[in-house]
Amino acid sequence: MRKYRKRKQAAGMIAAILIALCLAGCGSVNRDTRIVLTTGFTKDEIFRIETASCYKKEVMVYLTNLQNQYEQVYGTEIWMKEQDGVTIEESVKQAVLAEIAQIKTMNLMAENYGLALDETETEAVNEAAKVYFESLTDVEKEQMDVTLDTIRQLYREYALADKVYDYMIEDVNPEISDDEARTITLQQILIKTGTKDKAGNITPYSEQQKSYAYATAVEALRRVEAGEDFDVVASRYNEAEESTVFIRKGEREAAYEEAAFVLGNEEVSDVIETEEGYYILKCVSTLNREETDMNKIKIVEERRKEAFSKEYDSYVQTLTRHINEELWQEVTLLHDSEITTSDFFDVFAEYYRQ
Repeated sequence: MRKYRKRKQAAGMIAAILIALCLAGCGSVNRDTRIVLTTGFTKDEIFRIETASCYKKEVMVYLTNLQNQYEQVYGTEIWMKEQDGVTIEESVKQAVLAEIAQIKTMNLMAENYGLALDETETEAVNEAAKVYFESLTDVEKEQMDVTLDTIRQLYREYALADKVYDYMIEDVNPEISDDEARTITLQQILIKTGTKDKAGNITPYSEQQKSYAYATAVEALRRVEAGEDFDVVASRYNEAEESTVFIRKGEREAAYEEAAFVLGNEEVSDVIETEEGYYILKCVSTLNREETDMNKIKIVEERRKEAFSKEYDSYVQTLTRHINEELWQEVTLLHDSEITTSDFFDVFAEYYRQ
């Protein structure tokens, strides 16, 4: 969640939707929670997870801020586009629903853990709520149907979810060795033996074509071994998108990695057969310090995500969610030139845990 806040401060803020969809557990709310359609809702109640309710005005704050972030970068025409038959508007709505559902769920978990905001955190949340609310125009307050109490509640729940996340991942060891995170720098030449579709599936060439590809790879290797510059040979033969790559363990096919990680600096591999084709590798560096340090951060984040997901997903499976489908379908974007608010998450990040 803390990393989540920082990313939402990035230029354009468009990563917020992807993060909302990719955060551990978000998808689990829809996938694993038992969904029960019902008519027993209070006014403007969108959904209920056990005792936690979400109201339309809460959705509108998230939705309107994300809408304006999108429009700042792509313009209002973005809402006319589709992806895989789903409108961008519907994708944004679903992301907002998943995100708020996760936050509500984590607030329920806080009760089980005995967690609550302390005095300092509460003061920060209240100050952030005041600043954000006062930034809204009368039109924005009216159209989103919010009061200062609405914003306070949203920020309190957001902050408490952040605290729950920290609690759940506090036992993850942040110490990663160089060997575990080692990232090497390679130059590569690929002679393909199949065609790859957009989904990453490979259709193999005929045996005759594969034989020709192997002969081509052998010819390229012989040129390198004869002293020709690897870059020059790669410019002639390489069919990969990149000729220089940074590789960490677990990212490539086993045959590729087995050959790559035993090379010393400036050493060149034999022809390596993989599902994609025949590779020739040259090791530029057996330890890229910058990439290795970055990989350590990635590994820690992956471990935290795994620790969070394991406990969160287990908890989610015990819950029942009631969703007001009729009201949910009525929720739409606010197309009004006077509604420009987009810094709901920025204001929170500025005041909370600085």
